[in-house]
Amino acid sequence: MKIRKAVITAAARGARLYPVADTVQKAMLPVVDIDGLPKPTIQIIAEEAFAAGIEEICVICAPGDGPRYQNAFTSLRNNLLESYKNTDWAREEAEKIDHLRTCLHFQEQAEPWGYGHAVYCARDFVKEEPFLLLLGDHLYVSNRSGQRSAAQLISLAVQEECAVSAVNPTIEHQIHRYGTLTGKHLPNRKGIYQIERIIEKPSMSTAELELQTPGLRNGYYLCFFGMHVLTPAVFTSLQAQVESGNQNIQLTPALQELAQKEKYLALEVKGNRYDLSKKQGLLQAQIALGLAGEAHDETLTSMVDLLAEANQRKTL
Repeated sequence: MKIRKAVITAAARGARLYPVADTVQKAMLPVVDIDGLPKPTIQIIAEEAFAAGIEEICVICAPGDGPRYQNAFTSLRNNLLESYKNTDWAREEAEKIDHLRTCLHFQEQAEPWGYGHAVYCARDFVKEEPFLLLLGDHLYVSNRSGQRSAAQLISLAVQEECAVSAVNPTIEHQIHRYGTLTGKHLPNRKGIYQIERIIEKPSMSTAELELQTPGLRNGYYLCFFGMHVLTPAVFTSLQAQVESGNQNIQLTPALQELAQKEKYLALEVKGNRYDLSKKQGLLQAQIALGLAGEAHDETLTSMVDLLAEANQRKTL
């Protein structure tokens, strides 16, 4: 089993990021990466995929956004070469952007018919291959000394030759924001589960009744990380939703059907995901990347200084 394609869903307009998302796609928002360089969010996500061996990426975008992305990357590359002449880091960064541009494909989601529909739009790109699925508004930060999250996921999928979804144990008061699942822990395989039941954004009472997973800490549940390796079989279920006339097509029912038809695992990845669309999400992601990368000491010092200033204002 070889996984060489990835899909990044980035069609949502990002209403929660108003007003910036009215003029700039949220996937183009700049963040300082672990290497200390500012980059568009989508480039950081793409480099996560490339580091895991991905060769081609399809971005599912809103109508008209494909050319906007291409133009933005062309402008960014040219600015790097013109504004920072004869600097190694700018030349290296421009080369990365050139590589990104050659590997990116864009597919428009003509109608906003749900996350499952956005994934379905990638079927012609994926064809009959397994693929890595990522969210365009999530940044993934792995442990400083460990393997990156996408690489962890792909490694298990290749080893087991099956679909695998990344999960994190999540405290119960946060599960209403995530797809949540339960399953059987595989013997002698730490953090790996055979998926049995999935519910999208369950209530705490529903989770307590239906989604308890033996072995997790009390009050914690397995929630999706925003990263999956899926087989093309998922498109059969999504197509049935499309043909039914449903205009709110969700991925979770298709994943539940996948779990019933074939081997489908969940992996507790060693890392964290940060949703840029939620309140303070961009700030949290930036701090996490700073602490995980070359600017660790500088980030930590800045946080201490800010906390000291805030405490001083309280006492005045």
